[in-house]
Amino acid sequence: MKKIQISPSILSADFSQLGNEIKRLEQGGADMVHVDVMDGHFVPNLTIGPPVIKSLRKYTNLPFDVHLMIDPVHKYIKDYSDAGADIITFHPEATENPLETINLIKSLNKKVGMSLNPKTEIKAVKEYLDKIDLVLVMSVYPGFGGQKFIDDVLRKVKNLDQIRKENNLNFKIEIDGGINFETSMIAIEAGVDILVSGTTVFKENNGDIKKNIKILKQM
Repeated sequence: MKKIQISPSILSADFSQLGNEIKRLEQGGADMVHVDVMDGHFVPNLTIGPPVIKSLRKYTNLPFDVHLMIDPVHKYIKDYSDAGADIITFHPEATENPLETINLIKSLNKKVGMSLNPKTEIKAVKEYLDKIDLVLVMSVYPGFGGQKFIDDVLRKVKNLDQIRKENNLNFKIEIDGGINFETSMIAIEAGVDILVSGTTVFKENNGDIKKNIKILKQM
């Protein structure tokens, strides 16, 4: 049985207590902390930037899994690296040269992720799969909360898993959007390694983070 990792999204945390919330995630068994960065341009929402990430870095040793939903992305990579990101994930549509962006992230000694929106097909990242550490499959449209899980994206997860096996590649498959105790099961069955979950981790079972992470890991 493969080890499933949980990357809780701090978008669902109490923003007035973010440092303590991150401590709770570490104590609760989270594997990393998922940070959604939105610019109000690439996606219709605004969230946190490098100064906030930098201020949160001292609260945990967990890896910061930073998902950049910003365009253009390339010129901001170093800012997020310097702020404390450990994994930097970008969208192929948000850079003029994905390979240059991959190489920049690597040059900063960070792990590289590429993200697929629900309507973005695998061909957008296929030629880079041997150069990156992670593919983040979005199972909702980024920028809006409370959306229903899009089942059709599981086709992409299965195809990515098949490509990975056939070519002996080592990238992880992460999924984000509408992940709860039910959808996590079908995502794992399809080939997912890392679950991004916000509301389920922070709100279910009266906010018992440890219990919620344990349930997700045992799916």
